[in-house]
Amino acid sequence: MLKLSTMKEHFDSEYPSVEHLIAKAKRRMPGFAFDYLAGGCFSEVNLKRNNADIREVQLKPWYLKDFPGASQKTELFGKTYDAPFGMAPVGLQGLMWPKSCEYLAQASADHNVPFCLSTVGTASIETISEITNGEFWFQLYHPAEDELRDKLLERAWDAGCRTLVILADTPTFAYRPKEIRNGLSIPPRMTLRNIFQMCTHPTWSFSQLFAGAPEFKTMKEYIPKGLNMKHLAQFMNKTFSGRLNEAKISAIRDKWKGNLVIKGIVNPEDAEVAIRLGLNGMIVSNHGGRQLDRGQSTIKPLQELVPEFKGKIKILMDSGIESGADIASTLASGADFTFLGRTPMYGIGALGKYGGHHTFEMLKKQIQQVMEQVACEKIEDFPNHLTK
Repeated sequence: MLKLSTMKEHFDSEYPSVEHLIAKAKRRMPGFAFDYLAGGCFSEVNLKRNNADIREVQLKPWYLKDFPGASQKTELFGKTYDAPFGMAPVGLQGLMWPKSCEYLAQASADHNVPFCLSTVGTASIETISEITNGEFWFQLYHPAEDELRDKLLERAWDAGCRTLVILADTPTFAYRPKEIRNGLSIPPRMTLRNIFQMCTHPTWSFSQLFAGAPEFKTMKEYIPKGLNMKHLAQFMNKTFSGRLNEAKISAIRDKWKGNLVIKGIVNPEDAEVAIRLGLNGMIVSNHGGRQLDRGQSTIKPLQELVPEFKGKIKILMDSGIESGADIASTLASGADFTFLGRTPMYGIGALGKYGGHHTFEMLKKQIQQVMEQVACEKIEDFPNHLTK
C-alpha cells in the first residue's frame, strides 16, 4: 500500500505558480497524456473562457482596518477543512502520471482537504479509503443498471465515504479532437507517434512500467476478462447512462444516507430541482470546458445562482480555477467551497509523487497572501471584498 511521509513541507520554490508547473509537466509527460489533461472539447473556446472570466473578478482591499489575521479553515457538511478547496474527480489519472490518483489522495489527506474519487479513476474505492482513512468523496457516473449502481453505493459507504457526487454534465460523450487524434485509451493506442512520445519521455515510461498498466480499478471486478480496447470501450459505453433525470436522482437520494451533491449545475431550473429533491450541495461546473464548447464559463452562472440559492444548498464550484487568486475570486463571488482538477495534476506531472503536496502548499500560500492583502479574516468574509 502506498504511503508517503506526511506534513513535511514539499514546496519547491522553483515552481511557485501553476504556469511553472504546466511548463514542467509538459516537458515530462508524453504529448497524448498532457493533451488529455490540458485539453477541452471542439476548439477549446469554453476552456479559455473559464480562465479568462474568473480573472475578471476584482477584489477590494481594506488597508486601514484592524486586522487580527486570516484563517483558511472552512466548514463543509459538518467537517472542518484546512483550506477552502478540494481535489476534483479526475478520470484516467494514472494514464497522465503513474500512481497520481494515490499520490493526490495522500496529499489531500495530509493537507486535510477533500479528495473526490472518480468512478473511472485508476485507484479503487478501497485503496483510496485506506489512504484517506475513509475521509473521501466518491463521484458516481450513473450506471445503466440499478444493480451496479447499488453495488457501487454500498462499496463507497462501507469504505467510509459520506459524500456522494452525482454527475449531471456528461449526458453524452464529448467531442475532443486531441483525444480522437491521439487514440486515447487505457493503455494508450500504440501508434508510431505515441510510441515516439513514450520513448522521449523516459521518466514517465519507466514510472509506468514500475507501476503497471493503468486500469479502471473501481470497475475492474465488473469488467469481463480479456476484452481488447475496442470491446472495453463498448462495455463502458453500455455500462453507464450519462443523462440524469429526477427519477434517477430520487432513487439515489432514497438509498444514499450521507451528503448528496450534484455536479454540473449552471442554471436556476436545475438548481431548483436539486433543492426540491433534497440534495445537500451543487457544484457549478462545466466539466473543465470538456463537454460544451459554447456554454458559459463557470463563474458567470455562479454569480447568477448565488443571490437566489445561497443558504438553501451548499454552492461549490470547479472548472477554470487554477490558482489561489482564482479560488479567492470564486469565494468572493459567493461559492462556499471550490475544487481543482488540472492544477494538482500539473503538480504531479511536474514533480512526481510529492507534486500534490507542493501544489496544495502553493495554493494555501497564495490564498493566505490574498486574505492578508485585502484584510479578509475568514473564508466566509470574502464576498465583502468583491468590487461591485
